[in-house]
Amino acid sequence: RSFGLFSNGETIEQGAGGTRDLVEPASGAPFGTVHLAGEADVDAAVAAARAALDGGWGRTGGTERSRLLHALADAIAANRAVLIDLEARNVGKAVSSVKAEIGGAVECFRFYASAIGTIGGRSNAMGASLLSYTLKEPVGVAAQIVPWNYPLLMAVWKLAPALAAGCSVVLKTDPQTPASALRIAQLAGEVGFPAGAINVISADGPTVGDYLVRHPGVDKVAFTGSTEVGHLVM
Repeated sequence: RSFGLFSNGETIEQGAGGTRDLVEPASGAPFGTVHLAGEADVDAAVAAARAALDGGWGRTGGTERSRLLHALADAIAANRAVLIDLEARNVGKAVSSVKAEIGGAVECFRFYASAIGTIGGRSNAMGASLLSYTLKEPVGVAAQIVPWNYPLLMAVWKLAPALAAGCSVVLKTDPQTPASALRIAQLAGEVGFPAGAINVISADGPTVGDYLVRHPGVDKVAFTGSTEVGHLVM
C-alpha cells in the first residue's frame, strides 16, 4: 500500500521528503510505503488552508458545518471495517481495541457537530443608545501534531473542535502511522468538506514538524507528544 499526502482536497502520491517503509508491528511484515512531506509540501498545505479559510470554508455557516461533521461521522461508521484494518495493522493493536476507538471517533464528531449551535457571543445594552456585543470567530489556520500510538483517535480529537469552530487544519501525523488519518481526510473530501479545510501530511518532527510550527501562515498549534518536544514547540 502507498500512503501519500492530502492537500487542497487531493491525495498527493509523492512528497518532497522522500519515502519510508512501513511494517506491521505485530508481525514485522511489510505494510506499505509512506510519502513524506518536505518544507515545500508544508507551504502548499498551509496555503491551501489559508485559501479555504478566506474562501469556501470561511463562508460555511454553523448549520452547514454541523451537517458536514455529522456526514463525516456517518462516513467513518460506514467505512468502519477499512479503518479498523488500517489502524490495527499500522499501529499493531488488537482489533477489539480499534473497534472501541472507531466508536469514540464517531461520537466525537457527533458531539462537536451538536456543539456548533452553542458557539456564540453575548450582547449587553449599555445605557439607552449603546449595545455591546462579542462575536466569536475562528482563530485561523491550525497546525495539529499527533503521536504514533493513537493516530486515529487523537487526530479526531484535534480535527473535530477546530472544524466545528470554523478553522482550517494542517494535521501532521507521525511518519510511522499515517494510514488512518489520511483515510479520514479523504472521507471528509468525499462528504463535501471544501478543498483545503483539512490537509494531512506525514513527516519527521525535528525537521518538517519544526518548520510547520514556525510557519508564519499558522495561527495556532495543537500538539500531543512528549514533554521534551512540547517545550520545543512552545
